[in-house]
Formats: sequence, C-alpha cells, structure tokens
Amino acid sequence: MKGVVIKSTGNLCQVLSGDKVFSCKIKGKTRLLNIEFTNPISVGDHVDFNYDEKNQVGLIDCIHKRKNYIIRKSVNLSHKSQVIASNIDLALLIVTIDQPTTSLTFIDRFLIQSEAYKIPAVLIFNKIDLYNNEQQKMLKKYQDTYESIGYQTLKSSIYQPKTIQKIKKLLDNKVSVLAGHSGVGKSSLINLIDKDLNLKTKDISSYHNQGVHTTTYTEMYSINTGGYIIDTPGIKGLGLVDLDMHLLSGYFREMIKYSVDCKFNNCMHINEPNCGVLSAVSNALMASSRYKSYLSMLEENTNYRRNNY
Repeated sequence: MKGVVIKSTGNLCQVLSGDKVFSCKIKGKTRLLNIEFTNPISVGDHVDFNYDEKNQVGLIDCIHKRKNYIIRKSVNLSHKSQVIASNIDLALLIVTIDQPTTSLTFIDRFLIQSEAYKIPAVLIFNKIDLYNNEQQKMLKKYQDTYESIGYQTLKSSIYQPKTIQKIKKLLDNKVSVLAGHSGVGKSSLINLIDKDLNLKTKDISSYHNQGVHTTTYTEMYSINTGGYIIDTPGIKGLGLVDLDMHLLSGYFREMIKYSVDCKFNNCMHINEPNCGVLSAVSNALMASSRYKSYLSMLEENTNYRRNNY
C-alpha cells in the first residue's frame, strides 16, 4: 500500500492512504536510512507499507525520496538535525515582533532553507493588533526589507478576516507548512483557516514572555478549502547542516544580484577587494541585517571557519 505520513511520534506513525488512516511502525532497516537526522521519517513523507488487519498495525518498508524538507536543530544532539516536514509546496513563517520576539536572523535562516530546497515562502506578521507605535514602525521596516527582495508578506491577527481569506487562497490545493516560535499563533491561525479543526491554543508564558507549546508533534491536516496544512511545534533554532557554505550567498536573493559586480568569481563577500556585495552593504543597497545573518551562518559552520579564517 502507498500513503503519506500525517503524524509521527517516534517509531509509530499515522499514514493516510486514500481516505483511511493507518497506524504504522517503521521497519528496522528503514530507521537507518537517514542517519544524518535524528528522525528517520517525517510528516509529508511518501511511503510504502504493509498492513496487518489482524493486529491492526502497518509496517513501513520504503520511504520515497523527498523533493524537499525543512529541518531544525535537534534538541538533544547538537551535531544532528530533525526534519520538521517534507514534500512541501509552500512554507509560511509566522513572525511576531513581540510576545514572543522573532529575530531577523531566525527569519533569514528560514528563508535560506526555503531557497535552498526551492520551497516558495511567505512571511506572516501576526498579532499586529497588540503592537504599539514603535513596534508598528519596526513591522513596516521588516516588511520593507523582505518585500524589496521579492518575498510576499502579510499582516494578520485574529481580528482580520480579510487576511485570513488571503491566507486561504495561498493554501488552496497545496501541502503547506506553518512554522515559527512557540506562541506566535500558528494554531490560532489554523483554527481561523478551518474552524472544524479546533486545535488547542494557549497564551504565552507571562513569566518568560515565551510561547507555551500547544503543538507537541508535527501533524498534517486536510483543510476544507482543499489541500493540506502542516502544524509544527514551536521552533527555537533552524539547522543548516546539509548546506554547502560556499554556495550560501546564492540563497540570498539580493546577494545574487550584487555579486555580479565582484572582481573574483569565487568571492565569499567577507573582505575581498572590489566586492559588489560589500559595496551594496556599505551603500545601504542591501540590508545590514541580512548581511549579518550571512556572516553568522558562515561563522557557525565549523568546517568552513577552520578552512577560511
């Protein structure tokens, strides 16, 4: 039988095949196929499985090649990462300026993953009804930064039905993933997109000013407008373990544009002479926050740092 994984809780998965959901386990040798990740299987994976009607359990014996995926840093093993979701048509990052704060570096990491795996990405700035004047100015600056390099952004809150309708249109007949920190309002938005789902929601922690996890496991839901939406647990850090750092600048849209003016074809845009990217940063043609994100990703990669600094 063939199906798609809609929920994974360790060795046990829920697999959608046709209009039925089957509980399945992962075959022993299949667990070892993706040893660079902490989880051998993820929501969105297309699988082959056999189902034992007597014992009411299936056995997954083949995970099909993924067209793309999004990963996050593993909580327990810093040198590995965890696949959040795979085979994605659209990635939505839910961003909040406050309660909790989403950093520009986090946004950039998400967008770089999306670029690397050719996943269209949209930024949704949520909870805008809670922002003061200063935060509203910051929101406009963020939107201007990302819209100027070609990313679509939306402003949303639970009191803006027109924005919810726009989001619904984006999701139409696609497999879409919603990601972001805990407490940014992913589950609340999903409930507005499809009220029949009625996902659990919870206020952010007043003590830590951080989100409280309401989504424990990544799960895929069928939505009434057509298509599927993947709700994810809050993400603290995004992994870049399988990206070639020498190709990193090619995932920054504006750096591609300005690198044509670089003197050297292999310019890394750090301290080389006649660098088009450095010139763009110094002349405020490229946002300094984006360039800082680029440098932080290079610095984080131990192998690159060892060979180039």
